Amino acid sequence: MSITRVLLSILFPPLSVFDKGCGSILIVFILTICGWVPGVIAALVILNKTNT
Repeated sequence: MSITRVLLSILFPPLSVFDKGCGSILIVFILTICGWVPGVIAALVILNKTNT
């Protein structure tokens, strides 16, 4: 996971998972609407899962 992806997931979570698929974008977008922190956590989890 690159530092730019981490910063992007903190600033705008749905944009950081843009290349991971439509489902990931939708999940992170809904969680970001519900609250910023759940969206950031979901984006970081998705980014961490795809790299390992």
